[in-house]
Amino acid sequence: MLYAGFMSAALPPFPQPEESLGAPPLLDVGTAPDEPCLRADAARNRARLLEAASRLIAEHGAAGVTMEAVAAAAGVGKGTVFRRFGDRTGLLTALLDHSARTLQADFMGGPPPLGPGAPPVERLRAFGLAVLYRSAEQLDLQLAAQPDPTRRFAHPSQQALQAHVTMLLRQIQPGADCDLLAHTLLSFLDPALISHLTRQRGMPLERLEKGWLDLVARVTGAES
Repeated sequence: MLYAGFMSAALPPFPQPEESLGAPPLLDVGTAPDEPCLRADAARNRARLLEAASRLIAEHGAAGVTMEAVAAAAGVGKGTVFRRFGDRTGLLTALLDHSARTLQADFMGGPPPLGPGAPPVERLRAFGLAVLYRSAEQLDLQLAAQPDPTRRFAHPSQQALQAHVTMLLRQIQPGADCDLLAHTLLSFLDPALISHLTRQRGMPLERLEKGWLDLVARVTGAES
């Protein structure tokens, strides 16, 4: 693979509450509106539930994650899981948001070319490959947690990706409608499309990787 360096564990380790205090305020991972700051014991319980859900996904896939199964794996009552996440979609979304925090930290402050310090075209190329491989690694989870169309593009993690790509495009093509163009680029990285191309049409990820680099070159006018 041309960019195998972007491959990583499907879900990064969950930080303990005290480890999160110095982290940048990236994405809201689903704390209820009336819980602006979880107590330490509540944060530990939440992390334990997410770890249990992550283990179930690793063992049985996203289909094996039910509120009852997560409660049993974490050793808590089912009502605790519902109070913390609302429903199964909320639980799956929280898992994805944790992973999205890691990706966002990488493109906001990580090493180049994904992070600051590289030319914007190189950062855009690296960004797409990072999202592509993240989606491929977590495809079942991404598809199961995908919100309905009315909420999909308003989700904080999607807005963070949109804002980042728009910012890079404004540096490359300041005269273009960069906000709309960013939506066009991100559609190439849609989990449903990746699933269709890789699973239904049998395309290898290397072809999608080359397709992203070619798309960036055609949109920006830069050499691939």
